[in-house]
Amino acid sequence: MRLKQDVSPVVVVIFRLVVWLYSLISYLPYLLLRSSDSQTFSECSRRVKARSVSGHPSGPYRDIGALRVLATCLQPGVNTLDLVFESSVCRFPHFDCLGTRDLLSEEDETSEDGRVFKKQMKILVILGEYRWMSYDQVYKEVRAFGSGLVALGQKPLKNIAIFCETRAEWIIAAQACFMYNFPLVTLYSTLGGPAIIAHGLNEAEVSHIITSKELLETKLKSILLEVPRLQHIIIVDDKLKSGSEYPQGISVHSMVAVTRLGAHPENGTSRRPPCAADVAVIMYTSGSTGVPKGVMISHSNIIAGITGMAERIPSLGEDDTYIGYLPLAHVLELSAEMVCLAHGCRIGYSSPQTLTNQSTKIKKGSKGDISVLRPTLMAAVPEIMDRIYKNLMLKVEEMSVFQRTLFLLAYNYKMEQLAMGYSTPLCDKLVFQKVRALLGGRLRVLLSGGAPLSAVTQRFMNICFCCPVGQGYGLTETCGAGTISQLWDYSTGRVGAPLVCCEIQLKDWIEGGYRSTDRPCPRGEILVGGPNVTMGYYKNKQKNSEDFFMDEKGQRWFCTGDIGEFHGDGCLKIIDRKKDLVKLQAGEYVSLGKVEAVLKNCPLVDNICAYANSDESYVIGFVVPNQKQLLALAERKRVRGLWEELCNNPVIEEEVLRVITETALTAQLERFEIPWKIRLSVEPWTPENGLVTDAFKLKRKELKSHYQNDIERMYGAK
Repeated sequence: MRLKQDVSPVVVVIFRLVVWLYSLISYLPYLLLRSSDSQTFSECSRRVKARSVSGHPSGPYRDIGALRVLATCLQPGVNTLDLVFESSVCRFPHFDCLGTRDLLSEEDETSEDGRVFKKQMKILVILGEYRWMSYDQVYKEVRAFGSGLVALGQKPLKNIAIFCETRAEWIIAAQACFMYNFPLVTLYSTLGGPAIIAHGLNEAEVSHIITSKELLETKLKSILLEVPRLQHIIIVDDKLKSGSEYPQGISVHSMVAVTRLGAHPENGTSRRPPCAADVAVIMYTSGSTGVPKGVMISHSNIIAGITGMAERIPSLGEDDTYIGYLPLAHVLELSAEMVCLAHGCRIGYSSPQTLTNQSTKIKKGSKGDISVLRPTLMAAVPEIMDRIYKNLMLKVEEMSVFQRTLFLLAYNYKMEQLAMGYSTPLCDKLVFQKVRALLGGRLRVLLSGGAPLSAVTQRFMNICFCCPVGQGYGLTETCGAGTISQLWDYSTGRVGAPLVCCEIQLKDWIEGGYRSTDRPCPRGEILVGGPNVTMGYYKNKQKNSEDFFMDEKGQRWFCTGDIGEFHGDGCLKIIDRKKDLVKLQAGEYVSLGKVEAVLKNCPLVDNICAYANSDESYVIGFVVPNQKQLLALAERKRVRGLWEELCNNPVIEEEVLRVITETALTAQLERFEIPWKIRLSVEPWTPENGLVTDAFKLKRKELKSHYQNDIERMYGAK
């Protein structure tokens, strides 16, 4: 994973001499200040983090600190989410809690769209500083809003839906529902088509929904007649759009008006607090494998999950700032924010369109959210981290010879030092400080979840952003909790040891050739058990019996469908997925996810979906090309044309396939795993066009339908 450096040996010697002198000078103070029990990263990394409590290689495996009993809560007796938040309010009443940037102005800008080469109107924003609400202020808003919902007829233990973008109002509404024991039905703001949204609302039998003005007009308004039980729509925006008409029997309210209603003395009725076993959330999945399923999550499930997550983030507290921009309807973001609220952290809200200075909605010359907020904590999905990695590598290529040489020398030197367990303060200060500033300059934990993160991207982020980049593994069905790598573990490609709230067992999958008796590492399907394993799927007994079971001790387990292997130190590595495994005509098994993870490292590839038909002998692929790289390739090959013409050009297609093949061979993929034919996509895959989920996971069924004609062409169908 070293970066290639075409540098004179003399320059390398001089660089290393300077670094050696600095290290020599700083070594004595280091020895004097170093405590007797402190250890290097490599020494910590070699520790055993988990072991099989049965002694059998299949497990179950538990964290070393939870061999006797699994953790269930952060504080004794604090076993519901309303009590967790009330505890934080008592401890941190005047500390900043939720922050939102002021909108100073909006501008229309006409820009040239590089993909389609046509004029397009784009709204840019200029944002001010963050405006903060304290924990005490948020608590008062939560209580008043919950009381207002009661005044509108919402009953305890009766479902209420939220269909909204990530913002402070989302969490305020959620906390109100937790406090008043309204099971919260969460739906992705980009969830499929109208029929999918209507399905979720009807299945959950909701009469009240919390949404935004934009989503009401663009997604909900057209299906209101298909949701007969719906009576009240609460808009989180300050002002309602006048002149809009809605079906008879449906009332539309602003969140401010509902909160004001709840603040009236006559509406301050006593509430029925939830029990630990009550449903807190019915979270509809992103639908990567079909129709979204509602996962029933109890208060005790979420608390167990966030207890396990918090244990892996040392010194978490009121000095930390978290940036929230991922979908709150996704278990990764919701769990991360619940962890922060439980520890007195402050949460500043953002969106993918305003996150950085270069984001699509930020006016050139003004600052993105991350530059203003300067967070210490951040979560990301691999798709976003891969984009950051590729964009930075493009910037490295554009550097002057001196800058690029210094960057490459420092990068490779720091990689060597990290492998030995040492830090590189001089390189961090002189070389990586500007890169670190791209994410605010104060980041101390960057956590990746939702899908496997490539080792190349993980190591690059480790080095350039000067902070631990941890990987986590979890599912909606396990409250997002499963494993998180220790922050001092700088190994790559692994997701860490089981959290203190759960245990993991490997189940033999004979058809795929994975057994717990495999050497050198036991392998098999990952089963997660513990108090964080959820109550099951809403109104879906068949799937419940297939995916969940109770053992003889009364503990719930979830069968993930993912294939993992345990290393000697108790850390888990995800190596395959049952649904991604395809058997080719000649009998070879191809892991589509493995192929995609490798080929995403190719600079020409922004996204890729591998596909294989069991009746055929080879793999094919659909590729979203990197615009800048493809245009450069076309220029080198002297191929001219509009973006759509380039993507459909057989010469360009052949060249991209050649580069992809080289990447695959370098990564030592088998010949039968490498795509023989590809199709370049004119448009990127986004949650908006329904080809990926909000967490940017591929929707294979939708992609197959979208490219059906190309599949037939590439497999030679008449």
